[in-house]
Amino acid sequence: MPVEHVDVLIVGAGLSGVGAACQVKQKCPGTTFAVLEARDAIGGTWDLFRYPGIRSDSDMFTLGYRFRPWTQAKAIADGPSIRAYIRETAAEHRIGEHIRFGHRVVSAAWDSDRARWTVEAERTGTGETVRLTCGFLFTCSGYYRYDEGYTPDFPGRDAFAGPVVHPQHWPEDLDYAGKRVVVIGSGATAVTLVPAMAGEAAHVTMLQRSPSYVLAMPERDPLAELLRRVLPPRLTYPVVRWKNTLVMAALFQLSRRRPGLVKRIVFGALKRSLPEGYDIDRHFRPRYEPWDQRMCFVPNGDLFKVLREGSASVVTDTIETFTEHGVRLGSGEELPADVIVTATGLNLLPVGGIALTVDGAPVELADTVAYKGMMLSGVPNFALTIGYTNASWTLKADLVAGYVCRLVNHMREHGYQQCTPTAPGAGAPLEPLIDLKAGYVLRGVDSMPKQGPAAPWRLYQNYPRDVLLLRHGPLDDEGMRFSRAATAAAG
Repeated sequence: MPVEHVDVLIVGAGLSGVGAACQVKQKCPGTTFAVLEARDAIGGTWDLFRYPGIRSDSDMFTLGYRFRPWTQAKAIADGPSIRAYIRETAAEHRIGEHIRFGHRVVSAAWDSDRARWTVEAERTGTGETVRLTCGFLFTCSGYYRYDEGYTPDFPGRDAFAGPVVHPQHWPEDLDYAGKRVVVIGSGATAVTLVPAMAGEAAHVTMLQRSPSYVLAMPERDPLAELLRRVLPPRLTYPVVRWKNTLVMAALFQLSRRRPGLVKRIVFGALKRSLPEGYDIDRHFRPRYEPWDQRMCFVPNGDLFKVLREGSASVVTDTIETFTEHGVRLGSGEELPADVIVTATGLNLLPVGGIALTVDGAPVELADTVAYKGMMLSGVPNFALTIGYTNASWTLKADLVAGYVCRLVNHMREHGYQQCTPTAPGAGAPLEPLIDLKAGYVLRGVDSMPKQGPAAPWRLYQNYPRDVLLLRHGPLDDEGMRFSRAATAAAG
C-alpha cells in the first residue's frame, strides 16, 4: 500500500490545531494537509477537562482566534462554551474532513535526501500502526501529558476511605453534594474548583502549601459591552482584543519593574474583597514576586465570595499524611474530608512525546535551541506551538500558525524544500525556554529546549514584539537556512 503524503501534517485538534488548520486552508491555497488527533473529539484541553466550573483563565477576546470573533457576553467563559467555539470554528472552515481521530503520533523521522518526514501513528482503538509522510510537521499538542496529571506521593493515600480525584480525570458520577471536600492546590484549577463546588458541598477547604497571587476581574468586559451597542463584532473584537492584550502586557512589565507597587495593588484589592481581619499574609501573600508564576484571575471575585459566606475556607499548611477520614497537617490538625481533590498540576510532555529523528540521529530536545519560540535548531521543516505564560495561549498560537503559512508559501515560491533553524554561535549563553517558577515547569524544565540571549533565539513573552517578528519580520535571517533536497539538487 502506498504511504499517504500531505504537504503539512498538524498534530492535535485542540484550540491550537484547529486554528492552525484554518490558517493553512486560508493562507496556503493548494497545500494539502491533515490533522492527527489522539482522542476521539475536537477540543483538546477543553474537551478533556470536565471538572466543575472549568473556565478560561484568560479573557476570550484574546483566547479566541484572531480570525473569528468571540460574540458571547461573558469574557471569562466556561469550558463547554469554549469547546463549542472550537467545534463551530472547525465546522465553519470545514476542518473536520481533514482530521483523523484516534491517531496518536509516536515518532517522526526526517530524511534530508527526500526532504520529508515519515510519521508513525498508532490507532488508539486497535493499536495498528499508520504511516504518513509530509513536507512540514507542525505539532499543536501543547506541552503536558493528556493521559496523566501530576499527583505527589502523599503518605497514607490508601488509608483514606473516600475518593481521591485528579481534576484532569474527573469522574462523571462523582457525588459531592452535602459532603466535605478538600481541594489540594493553590493554582488556577484550585481557585476554580472551590467556588464551583461550594454551592453543593457541605464545605470546601482549599489546602495549600503556599499561596498564589489571586486577582478578581469582571466576568464581562465593560468596553466590549459598550462597543457592542454601536459596532458590529468584526470591529468590536479587534479593539477589545488589543486593549486586553496591552493591559495584560502592562501588568506583566509593571510586575517585573515595580513588583512592590503590584503587590500593594493586589493586597489592597484583597483587603477589600475578604472579611475584615482575614489573615491575608498567611493565605494570600506568596513567597515569590508577581508573575514569577502565572497569576490566578477569578471572575467577579467568586472565590472571595464563598470565603466571605463561609461555605469555603483556605488552610495553608503542609500535609503529614492522609488518614481514613481526612488529612493530617504538619501542624497536627486533622482536616475532615469525604472527598479529596488533588489539583496539584500537570506533567510536562514536550511535542506530545513524539520521538524525533533527523537523518537517523535522535533529537534530544534539551540539546536544541528554540528559534523564534516555535522551531528547533537542527530540525528541518518542523514547528511547535507554545503559548504565552503571561497572556493568552492563543495569541502566540495564532502568530505561530501564521508564520508557518509564511514559511510554506516562501519555500514554494522560491523552490526550496527545507528550512532549518540554526543555533546561536558557540559560547552564547542559553537559558530554559520557559522561565516560570511554577512546579510543573520546574519538574520538567530539563527536558525542554533552550533559548538564546537575543532574537531570533529569544522567547520574549511579548505579543506586540512578536507581531512585528512573526507576522511582519523577515523569513530569511541569520537563524534560518533554506535549501533544496539532495535529490532535487542532483536532478
